[in-house]
Amino acid sequence: MPETSQQQPTSAFDAHHPPARELIDKCVHCGFCLQTCPTYLLWGEEMDSPRGRIYLMSLAADGKIAINDTLVQHMDRCLGCMACMTACPSAVPYDKLIEATRSQIERNYPRSASARLFRNVIFRTFTNPALLSAMSVPLWLYQKSGLQSLVRATGLLKVLPRHMQTMESLLPRISLRSTLAERIAPAGEKRRRVGLMLGCVQRVFLDRVNAATARVLAAEGCEVIIPESQPCCGALMIHAGEEREALEFARRMIDTFERAEVETVVVNAAGCGSNVKDYGYLLRDDPQYAERAKAFSAKCKDISEVLAEMKPQAPRNPVNLKVAYHDSCHLQHAQGIRTQPRALLSAIPGLQVLEVPEAPICCGSAGIYNLVQSETAEELGDRKTRNVLTTSPDVVATGNPGCLFQIARGLEKAGQKIPVLHTVELIDASIRGVSPTSHP
Repeated sequence: MPETSQQQPTSAFDAHHPPARELIDKCVHCGFCLQTCPTYLLWGEEMDSPRGRIYLMSLAADGKIAINDTLVQHMDRCLGCMACMTACPSAVPYDKLIEATRSQIERNYPRSASARLFRNVIFRTFTNPALLSAMSVPLWLYQKSGLQSLVRATGLLKVLPRHMQTMESLLPRISLRSTLAERIAPAGEKRRRVGLMLGCVQRVFLDRVNAATARVLAAEGCEVIIPESQPCCGALMIHAGEEREALEFARRMIDTFERAEVETVVVNAAGCGSNVKDYGYLLRDDPQYAERAKAFSAKCKDISEVLAEMKPQAPRNPVNLKVAYHDSCHLQHAQGIRTQPRALLSAIPGLQVLEVPEAPICCGSAGIYNLVQSETAEELGDRKTRNVLTTSPDVVATGNPGCLFQIARGLEKAGQKIPVLHTVELIDASIRGVSPTSHP
């Protein structure tokens, strides 16, 4: 009797960039990642650890499970903080695996109508600086009129859906936006010609950070070019699996800064920085952009990298404060930047840099995570707040706007009036000889 070959099951993933088998197989399931994974620390659930999620990816790749509710739930619960990559002795590129899997989910899994609507609102709003700018006026009035204080004091927020409560609680103090000039001259002899990436939420709600970045770069001898037409970088979308729209933003960003003809593209938002440094990989199949994307990514550097490379020329004035430095996940894990911000802060006379316990663990912001997984994000935010407070700081510094909002919210919730600033704001204050908490 002839032997019959057993038919191999069909992969649950489609043919467009599924999580690669050779990357999946790099994981030897050793467990070094477990104690750095925020969701595993919270719940102790194997499928909510990096190796557990990779196991699910492997099952789906082999056609043993479908892209079903269980798989999606565990992938959605991942913060994408990449702490596992720092801990992994096998150098598993978990970032490539989770982003590929999330893209598969968004193409092949039918989310509910309400989930699709909410995600669409987030992406259409937070990637559109013009829309955010238009929203800033009524939000400014909401705060200045005292309505926000009234709404919070009376408990009216509790009648809103959970995600609306979260968005309101994360709202920073609004100041009506001031536009930076498209070119800022260097102080003294020009040392570099750099471009400044403004970010989307940051250029509207934290424009003071961009202004401080531009001042510091100019003070250190950089000619700063700031293209007003620059788009969103696509970070929120690529991390959430919305690949097509993210890549279109990437192409526009490359076009914009190629026209600017700069030596370096300076990024001061860690999530954006990790994304633009990956354009060469993301656009690897695009014949018109593949090489240009590699060249662009090679130019992109975090503000702390740029300043650490340059011998300081602007004198630093004393800032007599204790600062708790919080490592953004996409700075320390995705980009491997840890020593530079600390060195820059330590070079400020009088400034004492404090180390926050559990530094590798995410604060819970993680792109849109604190909006779509708000309860988990709040639990992680409270944990980060407790760790920050053990250092008894005068101020907290970080290198990412999402972390800044999340930690500020946690401190306010804890009844603590401790300012949370971007690292570059402290450097700017030292150069100008002003208090870092008095914003221009």
